[in-house]
Amino acid sequence: MPQSTLETCSEAQMALEMAREHLLSLQDEAGWWRGELQTNVTMDAEDMLLREFLGIRRADETERSAAWIRSQQRPDGTWANFHGGPGEPSTTIEAYWALRLAGDAPEAEHMRSAAEFIRAQGGLENARVFTHLWLALFGLWSWDRVPALPPEIILLPPSVALNVYDFACWARQTIVALSLVKAHRPARTLAFDLGELRVPYRPERPGSARPISLRGRCLIVLDRISRIYEKHPFRPLRRLAVARAERWIVRRQEADGSWGGIQPPWVYSLMALHLGGYPLDHPVMQRGLEGLERFMVEDRDDARGVGAPEGESRRLEACQSPVWDTALSIVALSDAGLPDDHPAMTRAADWLLGEEVSQSGDWAVARPGLQPGGWAFEFANVNYPDVDDTAEVVLALERVGHSPLAMPIERAVGRALRWVEGMQSSDGGWGAFDADNTRSLVRELPFLDFGEVIDEPSADVTGHALEMLAALGLASSPAARRGVQWLIDHQEPGGSWFGRWGVNHIYGTGAVIPGLIAAGLDGSHESIRRAVSWLESHQNDDGGWGEDPRSYDEPSWIGRGPSTASQTAWALLALHAAGERSRAVTRGVEWLVASQRPDGGWDEPQYTGTGFPSDYYINYHLYRLTFPIMALGRCLSDARRGEDVSAGVAEPQG
Repeated sequence: MPQSTLETCSEAQMALEMAREHLLSLQDEAGWWRGELQTNVTMDAEDMLLREFLGIRRADETERSAAWIRSQQRPDGTWANFHGGPGEPSTTIEAYWALRLAGDAPEAEHMRSAAEFIRAQGGLENARVFTHLWLALFGLWSWDRVPALPPEIILLPPSVALNVYDFACWARQTIVALSLVKAHRPARTLAFDLGELRVPYRPERPGSARPISLRGRCLIVLDRISRIYEKHPFRPLRRLAVARAERWIVRRQEADGSWGGIQPPWVYSLMALHLGGYPLDHPVMQRGLEGLERFMVEDRDDARGVGAPEGESRRLEACQSPVWDTALSIVALSDAGLPDDHPAMTRAADWLLGEEVSQSGDWAVARPGLQPGGWAFEFANVNYPDVDDTAEVVLALERVGHSPLAMPIERAVGRALRWVEGMQSSDGGWGAFDADNTRSLVRELPFLDFGEVIDEPSADVTGHALEMLAALGLASSPAARRGVQWLIDHQEPGGSWFGRWGVNHIYGTGAVIPGLIAAGLDGSHESIRRAVSWLESHQNDDGGWGEDPRSYDEPSWIGRGPSTASQTAWALLALHAAGERSRAVTRGVEWLVASQRPDGGWDEPQYTGTGFPSDYYINYHLYRLTFPIMALGRCLSDARRGEDVSAGVAEPQG
């Protein structure tokens, strides 16, 4: 083995050990790991507006939230949806509005520059529908100018188009709650009117124009008819719909007070129930409001190094990811050589076993005969387990010493296997939360101009499901064979795979190649060779990999962006699974070693997680640690076996 390779391996081993110790130090005594989920400031602005709407906004909390929002404003006066991204009009409107609520004068320089940007983008008139809805809640926008969303939608059976189960679970909960809010048409009073953000004309918002299909035009007509109905509803039907929607919402509140463990349905459900007569001291409302406080990150002097200001500030997590983070941490520590019976591993496995979902949820509407099993993303989300978390948890549990947890693990894994197989969509792929959630008509509703609203099969979830099946000895099962074919059929022309839940083609490709190889596809297969070629051709000059979230909208950004620890690790995991021992792998390892912090972690301000492609992104704070540990551990395992990680391979044939 060349001396340079020995040096690289030695340095990488030291980096791996430092990272492993750092990850171990972050484990909670209860056994779980959880990194912060950092998002854009609309979470914080809307939290302030919710508290104003409910009459519970406090000055001290407002100032801490405002301090965070101010710290995230860019030099050009705007707020973006992700680190390094362009200014986003609706995000900037909501941030500006929140600061007005906090007392910032419109004449202040930071406010004037934001207002100038907003007006240049068309003003309030060109905001997204959800921003218009917030404006309507405070009398700053006419309810007549918000697209129709009658609560009678809750009465439609699953067999009828546009019923609530046509929407993905995150959109479904939001839609039901918003339909009640809109039915009440409230208008709280503010001491200001945001007139400085209006313009006398309405230019087309840049990038907002999209072709309207025939069925889209039909939905526009339906929207006009529905608006007329909203003004003159059939009272008995309206009362029935409102009562059923309220019951539907209350039944789906989680034990931690949330709805789905995510901000949008949580906020709108609280408003909907309050408008329906639920007082603030009602147990449902109390649990909801207390739960929000547990999603608050109170900061002082930027203790977590996220760009928070000096002094006190606070920010709201849109979601929390303990199950996902714990499963990834177990796999990472195993790859780093931690024994399978290490106390950290067994504590984590024991905690995960306690988080298994044992009751049916909305997923059972499409799969009524399927028994429950699997895991959700959050601390408490029994209504919405998902295939992605379940697959990763099974992979983690298979890494843990099986005594005395052998029997509980075996039983839980068996239930998870049956559930995941049952959640496979009819085309052979897997979505995250639902099976066959593919009716795309809902995407064209005028109300929905923000975020993905269906949960169709995706390459990354399908890849993880395949990896799970293979780990359980089912690589040749009918479910696995159909999943393999789905992935081959959905490979992008350039050789990558689209990443639904991570940014973007690097994430998708990083999830798919290990799944395909585990499921028995040979590394010489044409699909694997094309993917390897794509990854190697998109390696940055510094040896790392990166991809900007703009790749969801602009093809020129696909596979392109500053190198990040998580994305470099995803590429290395894919190349390693494909059997690559090329110079590209060595350079990727060298980049991870060179960019490591003294504490064993990595800096990563970039947002590499995806909530909604094209609209909403997440910075998972543990991604920058767990995935590099996996990558270093697996690449170094070759060196420990005496393989030369820099030996190179034949040029892939496309």
